[in-house]
Amino acid sequence: MDPLEALVAQIQGLSSSSADINRLHTILKQSEDSLRSDSTRLSSLLSLLDPSLHSLGFLYILDAFTATSISNQQAEEGVVPIINNFIHACSVEQIRLAPDKFVSVCKRLKEQVMLLEAPIRGVAPLLTALQKLQVSREHLTPLHAEFLLLCLLAKCYKTGLSILDDDIFEVDHPRDLYLYCYYGGMICIGQKRFQKALDLLHNVVTAPMSLINAIAVEAYKKYVLVSLIRHGQISSSLPKYSSPITQRNLKLFCQPYFELANSYSIGKIADLEAYVNTNAEKFESDNNLGLVKQVVSSMYKRNIQRLTQTYLTLSLQDIANTVQLNGPKEAEMHVLQMIQDGEIYASINQKDGMVRFLEDPEQYKTCEMIEHIDSSIQRIMSLSKKLTTMDEQIACDQLYLSKVGRERQRYDFDDYDVPQKFNI
Repeated sequence: MDPLEALVAQIQGLSSSSADINRLHTILKQSEDSLRSDSTRLSSLLSLLDPSLHSLGFLYILDAFTATSISNQQAEEGVVPIINNFIHACSVEQIRLAPDKFVSVCKRLKEQVMLLEAPIRGVAPLLTALQKLQVSREHLTPLHAEFLLLCLLAKCYKTGLSILDDDIFEVDHPRDLYLYCYYGGMICIGQKRFQKALDLLHNVVTAPMSLINAIAVEAYKKYVLVSLIRHGQISSSLPKYSSPITQRNLKLFCQPYFELANSYSIGKIADLEAYVNTNAEKFESDNNLGLVKQVVSSMYKRNIQRLTQTYLTLSLQDIANTVQLNGPKEAEMHVLQMIQDGEIYASINQKDGMVRFLEDPEQYKTCEMIEHIDSSIQRIMSLSKKLTTMDEQIACDQLYLSKVGRERQRYDFDDYDVPQKFNI
């Protein structure tokens, strides 16, 4: 019997019990070279297998089949539909035996839909794929970042948000975390969820790293811009737990953004617009010009917010003059939008064009607010338990203990003079 036909027969016969599947897995590993050497026949072999019953064998053949060069016509007519159908039909238990191959196949689907300029066709399949690959919702898979990238390209921001509310505690590869937080931050920016975007971008910037990487640099540029939009300022320094190399070098790669922040802090809209116009080419080459324009727009809001700290009432004309808007109509539009977004509390008298600034009406005693506070407390308690568990696991880890033992020998107190006493 032909070797490939014999392999198909083994896949069909050894895909029922766990013991058979483990035996099949060994056979498939041994057959990888023969699969790749005869890739032209693999498409016909796939038609003999059921992706839901023979998932592991189907995956090995599909991986070898898609590893070859694929034309746009082949992708459109065969590869994309086959991978799509496999992802939705495959057995979770079987594909988790070969997670690297499953990830490779899913990444090839992403590559093909991007070449076809139809990223939306990969969004739903990759969401299903990462959910099947995930051991728990706290686990970050290599497919999270690929999924978020397709959501960005397809402008499916709300779909991307569906995985960003999960608390991630398990990461296999640092690069996966960098890209997940970076793409996730961009999706939150697209949905104007600026605080969530800041949290995600902050994770990239402060993550441990031995060398400055391009992802961290691009994340920091957006972090500066979003900080200005959200808070009207940026922190003068990174947190102490950031990598030393990050604290020393990151700002050097983002100098135009710090100069933008300095211009923003002065509060003069004309100077800020002049700086943006002068450096528009730089911001555009970073794909950040749209976000920079939002920074300029946010200065109007910031200046209006400053007025609420000084005045109880003010005319729309005075607001327009102070904030440098083109008349009371434009001032009214800004004030109404800020009231709607909860950024200020005010009322407008349409008769005389006067704006009355009000105090925050929230009394923190509604059922909704109590539920929100309770939810936050429960989440903090859950996080505390996880941290305690992780601390206990690390304290018992042999590699950690051996490393700590070596460090203690290096810094033995007997090697040093007796420390002097300080009067307190």
